[in-house]
Amino acid sequence: MKTTALNRPFFLALLIGVTAAFFWILAPFFGAIMWAVTLALLFHPLNQWLVRRLGGRPTPAALLTLTVCLVIVILPIIMIGASIAADVLTFVQKVRSGQINYTQYYHQIVAALPARVTDWFVHFNLFNPQALLDKVSSGLLQGGQLIATHALQAGQNTFDFLVNFAIMLYLLFFLLRDGVRLSTLVRDSIPLKRDHTQFLLGKFATVVRATVKGNVVIAIVQGALGAIAFWFLGLGGAVFWGVVMALLSLLPAIGAALVWVPVAIYLLATHAVWQGVALVVWGVVAIGLSDNVLRPMLVGKDTKLPDYLVLISTVGGMALFGINGFVIGPTIAAMFMACWALFNRGLNE
Repeated sequence: MKTTALNRPFFLALLIGVTAAFFWILAPFFGAIMWAVTLALLFHPLNQWLVRRLGGRPTPAALLTLTVCLVIVILPIIMIGASIAADVLTFVQKVRSGQINYTQYYHQIVAALPARVTDWFVHFNLFNPQALLDKVSSGLLQGGQLIATHALQAGQNTFDFLVNFAIMLYLLFFLLRDGVRLSTLVRDSIPLKRDHTQFLLGKFATVVRATVKGNVVIAIVQGALGAIAFWFLGLGGAVFWGVVMALLSLLPAIGAALVWVPVAIYLLATHAVWQGVALVVWGVVAIGLSDNVLRPMLVGKDTKLPDYLVLISTVGGMALFGINGFVIGPTIAAMFMACWALFNRGLNE
């Protein structure tokens, strides 16, 4: 059906309007849809292999792939998340009860500094120890209250989580089963040249796979290295802090250091010199270099993004979209670079 010159503007306006409305009604399930697409891209090779092994039957292959995804990815993440939530609540309760006293730790660090150093800082008004202590105490209290509030909200929003989880699994099944047909439909619907559309869709799939797989490997490595260091030095909660470092490793270059650097400072300030030095050396050499070596190999290599752009897009994406941003940020950056590459190619043709 052809549109005349008279009704084409109205049709385009209608098309834009209904498209915007469609995305608006899907907005509450953005996270579920995003992770369904991400997992479908990650497990697409396995699903295609199962399709061939099962004689070209897509439905049983999709069910088997979904089961594998549940067993090795989704269920472990849920179990780890529940364990971390319990540990965080216990940690907050210990802070409130005084079992963990950051004010005392701060005084120990300040007392360990030479008097000449503290006098020099105060003389030049670089910092006021008491004012800094008040700020640190206030920040820790607010942080604890924020964590407790989010934990309570998570408990109250269990139904929302179950709904989104069910939607994600439901959508993931159909994306696995009909993914090839749907990608062909999307490719044919985009008003671009066939090779340009193929390039952009291929770039999108490559970036999502590389970002998720790369960050997961880096998180496991850094979390394990951090837990080993804490266990060897006899520090409490080695597994818990290892998991925290694994989660923070999603922030390139600075993530895991947010845990081990303050601990190393405390150890040095409380005269546990060899433990503090050992933790600094291990943190810089093992944990830090693992990020500097693995991230360019696993993320930057496939996405064709420079290291600084991976860092900026990841941090910016997480600032805007939360935990989902470590996938969304680099994906947007890679698509930005790809679109401009196509634009420059078009100008030069």
